[in-house]
Amino acid sequence: MSETRQRLQRLLTEELGECCDSDVQDRLDELDRLRDDAFTDGLARDRAALSTLGDETRYRLARLLDTADGSLCVCELEPLVDVSESAVSHALTDLVDAGLATREKEGRWRYYAATERASAVLTAMDETRGVA
Repeated sequence: MSETRQRLQRLLTEELGECCDSDVQDRLDELDRLRDDAFTDGLARDRAALSTLGDETRYRLARLLDTADGSLCVCELEPLVDVSESAVSHALTDLVDAGLATREKEGRWRYYAATERASAVLTAMDETRGVA
């Protein structure tokens, strides 16, 4: 019996008072279903979105876009963060690529807005800040 199965058998014996091979197999089957449910096809997109928010400039821009009343241009965002206009543009492209912002071009201007996904992530963070 593998070490994993032995450890699981000890856990189940402690929880149930007794344990047999079918109990271990049933629990392994439940864990396989849990893994399948947890690691959906969208996992890579989720990790990309969270990774994108891990950068301070991108996080601040996402917050600004989410708080703004409507879309904002790069030239409006640049004075609000302490980085160059080029860095702002690059960060906004990353937010768009991660599904956290939208981009619309009007003439020679590009306007950005937070997506519902960005708003939901930021709201969840606000609501659970300080919660252990």
